Amino acid sequence: MDIKGQAAVVTGAGSGLGAETALRLAQAGAKVALLDINLDAARTMAEKCGGLAIKCDVADADGAVKALDEAKAKHGAARILVNCAGIGPAKRIVGRDGAMPLADFERVIKINLIGSFNMLRLAAVGMQALEPLNDGERGVVVSTASVAAFEGQIGQAAYASSKGGVAALTMPAARELAQFGIRVLAIAPGIFATPMLRALPQDVQDSLGASVPFPKRLGSPSEYAELVLHIVRNVYLNGEVIRLDGALRMAPR
Repeated sequence: MDIKGQAAVVTGAGSGLGAETALRLAQAGAKVALLDINLDAARTMAEKCGGLAIKCDVADADGAVKALDEAKAKHGAARILVNCAGIGPAKRIVGRDGAMPLADFERVIKINLIGSFNMLRLAAVGMQALEPLNDGERGVVVSTASVAAFEGQIGQAAYASSKGGVAALTMPAARELAQFGIRVLAIAPGIFATPMLRALPQDVQDSLGASVPFPKRLGSPSEYAELVLHIVRNVYLNGEVIRLDGALRMAPR
């Protein structure tokens, strides 16, 4: 798909991977709607890329409908959806205070997995009604999994479960939506220099980067964004979960 002139929606666009992806899509000529629960952060990024900031809780059914309707009214139905909204709190299944509160597990699943599915299902409705492009393509959805989907560490039970769900969702969604010319993929990032990791002491960041086989550093959000752009442009990519991790395989802790 030629990105220029296409309507795109990026969730979690106020910071980190989502912010960089929104910026790169805009630079490639897309009309970008930046969705985030933090409207101020989304507005800051929207000013940088000339996009539209919209407050959105991706796990809220009605709220997501309203957000996509607002984006559609401004830019038209989106042909590109990138799911970057997510959280990653660490907590053991059984800790010093006993069992993990079930609500903590539910919250991670709701935002990371249900939120990604919610946005996918709603965006797909709009995409399937669009006129097909070259090769019959109508749209593409890129969700964010994680290497934790495959090698979840101690303390990552909720996070790994949610990202494993995103990875497992990719193929059945791609198969079902193929009839409409809608591609579905996911990226599984390794250790990236997001605001959460940048808040750690420098020696901790250096240690994490050194654990990556090559290159021995944290991943850059720009590298994630560049992969999104390639996925959008390469119509033969479909139904795949692409690891972006410098050959990292996570240790148990």
